[in-house]
Amino acid sequence: MSSSVQRKRIRKSPEARRAEIVATAARIALTEGLECVTLRRVAEELTVRPGLISHYFPSAEDLVAEAFSVAALGELDTLLPQERPDGTPAQYLARYFALSSGEAYDDISRLWINARHLSRYRPVLRDVVTRMELASDDRLEALILDGVARGEFRTDEARSAAIQILVVLDGLGAHANSDRTDRPAAVTRLALSTAERALALPHGTLDAPGATGTLPLDFSPTEAAEAAVPRAAAQAAEAAAAVSAQAAAPAQAAAPEAAASTAAAGA
Repeated sequence: MSSSVQRKRIRKSPEARRAEIVATAARIALTEGLECVTLRRVAEELTVRPGLISHYFPSAEDLVAEAFSVAALGELDTLLPQERPDGTPAQYLARYFALSSGEAYDDISRLWINARHLSRYRPVLRDVVTRMELASDDRLEALILDGVARGEFRTDEARSAAIQILVVLDGLGAHANSDRTDRPAAVTRLALSTAERALALPHGTLDAPGATGTLPLDFSPTEAAEAAVPRAAAQAAEAAAAVSAQAAAPAQAAAPEAAASTAAAGA
């Protein structure tokens, strides 16, 4: 009699399986690039057949777009959380800059570079990139407005300040694949200087010792992406519903006119 015990394969719910697929695709996107997110590659990672992946994502384009969405949303929720109960707006902004550098953030920068390039040819991905760019603008603007309301920041152009900061961060992140050891300190600090100038803060405020208070300064892009999977799925469903409603609107508007025309013809 064999002493080995055959392990029973546990069947996962559709929701759990889909979440596992998306989290795996996001991890591949962050570590290898969006081009490597294929049905076969994800199946290999999960040791399942490619047909199982295609059951949930018949189009690889949709899986690529959702992988990026999850990774970008994880970044946004971690670096610029909507709820900020543990510190002041200035501390959360200082934390944002502290986390927007280093090897972990380089993975995010590479992903955004990758997504923006591929979105030129992939309309599904392009829509997600646009949505996440606007979400970043909105989230940083909300933080700035909170700081203005509390008297920590001074600006009449919160949206403009947010976009200026993000544009500088994007520009610096474009060099994620380059050697930056000889970068001048003024360039390294350019995003901080831009924020301090736009928000009327003294130079050095946002990277001074203790600027982040007691806020945590750990960031794992893959863990953040996994945590964002449920919210990204809800956003994708909302976006699909909005597209369907928009497509149905002309037909609904035309229905009364067609009925009126039929009635007139009958008369």
